[in-house]
Amino acid sequence: MTGDEQCAVAIVGGGLAGALIAHALCHRHRGLRVRLVEPGPIGGNHIWSFFDSDVAARDRWIVAPFVTHRWQGYDVAFPGHARRLPTGYNSIRSGRLAMRLAQLLPAGTVVAQAAVDLTPTAVALADGRTLAAGAVIDARGVADLGTLDLGWQKFLGRELRLDRPHGLRRPVVMDATPVQDDGYRFVYTLPFAADRVFVEDTYYSDGPTLDPAALAARIDAYAAARGWTVAAVESEEAGALPVAMGGDFDAYWRSSGAGIAKAGMRAGLFHPLTGYSLPDAVRLAALIAGAPRHDSSGFCRLTRDFAEECWEKRAFYRLLARLLFRAAEPGERYRVLERFYRLRPGLIERFYAGRSTFVDKTCILAGKPPVPLDAAVRVLMETWR
Repeated sequence: MTGDEQCAVAIVGGGLAGALIAHALCHRHRGLRVRLVEPGPIGGNHIWSFFDSDVAARDRWIVAPFVTHRWQGYDVAFPGHARRLPTGYNSIRSGRLAMRLAQLLPAGTVVAQAAVDLTPTAVALADGRTLAAGAVIDARGVADLGTLDLGWQKFLGRELRLDRPHGLRRPVVMDATPVQDDGYRFVYTLPFAADRVFVEDTYYSDGPTLDPAALAARIDAYAAARGWTVAAVESEEAGALPVAMGGDFDAYWRSSGAGIAKAGMRAGLFHPLTGYSLPDAVRLAALIAGAPRHDSSGFCRLTRDFAEECWEKRAFYRLLARLLFRAAEPGERYRVLERFYRLRPGLIERFYAGRSTFVDKTCILAGKPPVPLDAAVRVLMETWR
């Protein structure tokens, strides 16, 4: 791109949400002038994972080119319960996302510049140029999290190359058998090859502060306990995902500009309890690609309506987050998930996809709660005020 330029759609932010929208638009509308504004590597340094049931069959084309690994089924383990579930599990690595996107998008689609200012129809770039657009979509990550009532899911993950095969045949999505510390803690493993495994130490905590050295030591201890000898650490990823217990959705939306279309975390599109955003990113990409017009006001209404609808429908998950953080003692929070993983596979699938039915919700809350009764009642009373 030389000088100022005009395009139909400018997507600002080359994370997962922005990348999937760019792919969906370019695939569905050949010849549409789309620009994806991202100064760093597309996708950053991330691994995104999802269950087969998270993505509707009609939308699978949006994400399928980027899947790096797929396994048939996964395991979970808790102090009092272990289980194998049949749902297919998939992972996308940011390197694969960037490589395939470069192959799929028309030349010149990616603009390797930082955006310094946005309006609904223009993007001011760091090098002084302006990108005019029929519509701008802001996908630059979180807005003002101070408008939300949050807990945190914090993690450090390392891809380990071992000196011999690890013996895993499928992912362990939750291994909560290690000592619980600073909230609900579990280890997550992805077997990428016979001698390569991604090990992530994750915990639900009241604050976002991360201690990478402590988590790295936990990963080393986990590997040693399984008899694995680490030959090398091939890659590392760390972060803190918001877990939404409540908040003001309208204030969150306005905090990054009320009149601009938004996507991903910028739009508040993440599962309130798991913090994961891939299912919503796929759904929104499908909606945008299927829109009859590509104008700023239409995209703003579409993205705002979708995000607000998701927020309203997910009050149940925010309630569960409050029960986890405010009714369970930190060292006992694993019992909530241990009980959950005794339920039917279909219910578990719908839960992760953010599509729990009324019957699902009743089953999740039925019976003796795995938290102190008085604390559970207090949280419920606060909810109904």
